[in-house]
Amino acid sequence: MTAPALGRYAIDPAGSVVRFTTRHLFGLAPVHGTFAVKRGTVDVTEPLAESAVRVEVETASFDTGNRTRDETVRSGRFLDARRYPLMTFQAERVHDAAVAGTLTAREISRPVDLSVELIAVSRREFTVRATTRIDRTAFGVTGSRGMTGRYLDVTAEVRCVRA
Repeated sequence: MTAPALGRYAIDPAGSVVRFTTRHLFGLAPVHGTFAVKRGTVDVTEPLAESAVRVEVETASFDTGNRTRDETVRSGRFLDARRYPLMTFQAERVHDAAVAGTLTAREISRPVDLSVELIAVSRREFTVRATTRIDRTAFGVTGSRGMTGRYLDVTAEVRCVRA
């Protein structure tokens, strides 16, 4: 994969999204949804492994297209979006095909490895698509065990523009 030019990039919220897939109804029915990226930065350095990534995602932006479900998930029973308005991801190691870092949700931090699937680089910007699997219970999101999927398969697509 081609690395972007060295320097600081701002994450473009309008060109970025976090998509997820999970299951509900005892794991029988798939659920697809999104979160909005609020802001972030990427500092591309040499060596690449020392690059820095910081992303903020708005918990209140949880959207599956089902208003009742979305309001329930944003409530104190699950994400508690009023009390914890942001989830953050901070990279600790960056490699061509992986980004290892810490995801913080509901003030609980856990290691998360993102597998980079695509990087499209142009002169002043780049887009990255990366995937991971998140165990929601590891972040204290424990409501509706059995009825609601424990794991979320997450795809983050982030557009970064030279700052």
